[in-house]
Amino acid sequence: MSETQASASAAGVLPMVEVTAKDLPLYCPNPAMPLWSSHPKVFLDVEANGEAMCPYCGTRYRLAGGPGKRH
Repeated sequence: MSETQASASAAGVLPMVEVTAKDLPLYCPNPAMPLWSSHPKVFLDVEANGEAMCPYCGTRYRLAGGPGKRH
């Protein structure tokens, strides 16, 4: 999982976290987030569109390689 949260938060921009297939199922808050910024765990469907946003904190997640192909 690759994060750019610290610099994005300082700039007033919503953070973007790039995830890979090994990070699925995806949930927020992710393990790299500090305890003080915790909120209830919510699972996010990043496979459908290649991106998802947490409804609690606004963190955006992007799936490396784009949306998955379903058979």
